Amino acid sequence: MNFMDFALILAAAPGALDDSTVHALSRALQVAGIVADAPAWLAPGESCEFPVTQERGVEATVRAALGARPIDVAVLARADRRKRILVADMDSTIVRGESLDELAAHAGVKDRVAALTARAMNAEVPYGDSLRQRVALLAGLSATAIGTVRDGLELMPGAKALVATMRADGAHAVLVTSGFAEFSSAVRARAGFDADVSNTLEIADGKLTGRVREPILDRDGKTAAMRAAAAGLGLSAADVLAVGDGANDLGMILGAGLGVAFHAKPAVAARARVRVEHADLTALLYFQGYRKSEFRTN
Repeated sequence: MNFMDFALILAAAPGALDDSTVHALSRALQVAGIVADAPAWLAPGESCEFPVTQERGVEATVRAALGARPIDVAVLARADRRKRILVADMDSTIVRGESLDELAAHAGVKDRVAALTARAMNAEVPYGDSLRQRVALLAGLSATAIGTVRDGLELMPGAKALVATMRADGAHAVLVTSGFAEFSSAVRARAGFDADVSNTLEIADGKLTGRVREPILDRDGKTAAMRAAAAGLGLSAADVLAVGDGANDLGMILGAGLGVAFHAKPAVAARARVRVEHADLTALLYFQGYRKSEFRTN
């Protein structure tokens, strides 16, 4: 038999993956002439993987067989699957929603800021220009609003398990966000990251000035931060698992050893090789071959 150099991984919300679906996929692979070993459950009802001899044609075959079932699919090399660095975006990735949009709500301009955010995240406008425009709309807002928004930030399902499990296995975790240090420092502590890299709001006399401290951490800056995190540990981008949802994350996603678009904007999902559209962040652990019994939360 050929060597099973690749893994086909399925991940879904709990209970969305059953034996009948897995058996149907086994048949579909066989009909397509793709050699696969018996599937192994990583989490019953949630994730399983098939060792396969090839990468070519596997994902297309599986997606065709799944149809509209809400199950995420990845086909990855089995060698070096467990990455040694996690680099994650913050807003709409590690936390729900966009912290800047929530801050804008306190200034009464949430709709205007959210519209600009959506365009920037889908690569319709340059990120730096968009961020300056959005922050300018907050000029004069009391800095006390920052604490209110920070306290209301909610971690994305699976965030703590993703970070804690990888760190328990020896990985280094860095939050790299084009959002702001006023939020990222709290999210870093709450989710268990080792470090955070971010932008900074300018504040004077207890109020936002409407400016961001330059230089702005944009797509290129986030990619550079990812590479610097790896180099600082004597590693390379091939050792990184990067995850994000917006256009400013594409450099990280495309440049990492394993880059994942998480519930991403269309322009991002279209270019990412690996996508999570249905499961939570624990899908990134399943993609690396972790079983649910190995998960940690602290």
